[in-house]
Formats: sequence, C-alpha cells, structure tokens
Amino acid sequence: MRLRPAVRIRNVAVAFVLSVASLHGAFATGAKPSTDPEVDPAPCVAAATANDADRIIAACGVLIDSARTLKPDRIKALVARGGAHERKDMIDNAISDYDAALWLDPGLADIFNIKGELWRKKGDRRRALADFASAIKLNPDHAAAKASYRSLAQELERLGVLIAVANKPSFNCATAKRPVEKAICASPELADLDREIDGVHALVMRDAAKVGPRAVRALQRKQDQFIARRNASFGKPGYDLRKAMKERLQEIVGVDGY
Repeated sequence: MRLRPAVRIRNVAVAFVLSVASLHGAFATGAKPSTDPEVDPAPCVAAATANDADRIIAACGVLIDSARTLKPDRIKALVARGGAHERKDMIDNAISDYDAALWLDPGLADIFNIKGELWRKKGDRRRALADFASAIKLNPDHAAAKASYRSLAQELERLGVLIAVANKPSFNCATAKRPVEKAICASPELADLDREIDGVHALVMRDAAKVGPRAVRALQRKQDQFIARRNASFGKPGYDLRKAMKERLQEIVGVDGY
C-alpha cells in the first residue's frame, strides 16, 4: 500500500530522530563534538521527537544555519525541517529544504521521491516526473517512486491527447453536412461532449466484445438510435441538444455525475 506523502515525510523525520541520537558517531573523523550551543543538535532532536512543526523549524533552523554544523547533521536537520514545512503546507519551503539536502547528498532516493510528490501537489507534473525518475535511478526497486512515475506518465500522456483533440468532435467538421453536426462543431462544449460519448462508447463496446456478439450488437443499436433521434430532433421546439448528449453519456457510463 502506498503511503501518502505526509506519512512518508513523517517517517523520514522519525528516521532522522533515530539516527541523530548517535550523532557522536558522525564525529568519528577525528573532530571533537563542539560545545557551541549553536551546533548542539539536542533542541532539533527534541523538537523532532515531539513532532512539533514550529519547534522543528526554529530549532533545526539554528542547526542548519550554523557554519560549524557537520554535513551529516545538516542533512538530517534539513530533512526534519522539510517535513515540518510540508505539514504546515509550506510546500515551497519544504522543497527548498529537500533541494538543499540533496545538494549535500544527491544519493537520497527517498527525498527525491518525496520532493516529486510535492511538485505533483503543486501541479508541476514535469518536475515531479523528473524527481521520481531520479529516485528510481538511485534505487530501481523503489516501489513508491515507480508507482508514482507510472501513474504520472500516464496522466501526462492523457493530457497530451486531450490537448491535441480539445474542442474537436468525434467526426470531421470539414465534411459535416447535417445541421446538428455543424452545431456541435461550432460549440467547444458540445464538441468535447460528442468526443467523450464516442470514446466511452468505444470502451464499453470493447468490454462487451468479451461477453459476445449479441452484447456488442445491443450496445451499437442503442448508439445508432441515439444518433438517429439526435439528427431528427435537432431544431425542433423543446429539443435540448446539450441535455440529450449529457443524458446519453450518463446512460453509457451508468453512473451519476454528468
């Protein structure tokens, strides 16, 4: 089951808290832990342990801003503060923190994945796709990034198709002769509705083919009857083309909401 972005960010913050408890191990390079309170990780750790977003932003900010903070500690503080910013819906700030963490360590697949989710939330699909791809490149088995990349790529493909056919009906307007067809071509809303009816009809026909030819013929008969009725009724008093088309779409889909 995929975790929501906020849940994953909280998990990263928890991992930060657990790993930062052994910060002294990070000083094994020969440098002694500083007694300067500006680089003391304890307040940041305490804030993260309490899951207090405001305290995390303040306390970890001190750690991040100090020139004496060691690189591993700065990365963990940036990740913790990024999660706090996300929980407060400060998406740009969260992305900025994650970018800074990735600048220090570009091998953090989980952070690329989380940042991708944030770009997706902002509506920037292409940046989101790039971050998911980076996560997968670092970790080919990253299930969440792979699922997000796949779904987003499909979404972008659908959007590309929709843009290409926007305001175009299912038939060629250049050869339209019937008044009703000309009316559909003249209205972007009706053109989109006509194309949607045609597309959904094709989908249900494909499913009906699995049942058998009788089901296919029954569905096609209903579609032919709708078109014949539409052609004959258009222009007559009381006939609402838009309403008729929406009713037909709802009939095909079999659900409310159209």
